[in-house]
Amino acid sequence: MRSIGIATLAALMTFGLGRAVAQQPAAAPAGKPAAAAKQARISEKAARRTALAKVPGGRVKTAELEHEHGRLVYSFDITAPAESGVTEVQVNAVTGALVSVKHETAAQEVKEKAGERRGH
Repeated sequence: MRSIGIATLAALMTFGLGRAVAQQPAAAPAGKPAAAAKQARISEKAARRTALAKVPGGRVKTAELEHEHGRLVYSFDITAPAESGVTEVQVNAVTGALVSVKHETAAQEVKEKAGERRGH
């Protein structure tokens, strides 16, 4: 009789744990805030193709999904073989449209990163 009680208790605990796990929201991809990831309509892969088309021969150094200037964008820092610094390319994460392309020297990149750490 005691073994039936333990088995029943184990089943109830497993069912309860399963329900608790099932109710948890899906995890966002690495580096993407959950709310932002839900709003994105364009995949990072598609946005990356758009960004790389603007920097021939470039390689993505960093990629992030962020809100900037009231828009949800994929922001890519891309290095090019013949240039120093990086080219920052932003692609709208909802429409897939190119938002901006700007080249940053190594010094500008360091300054921008320092400003992000301070919350600007």
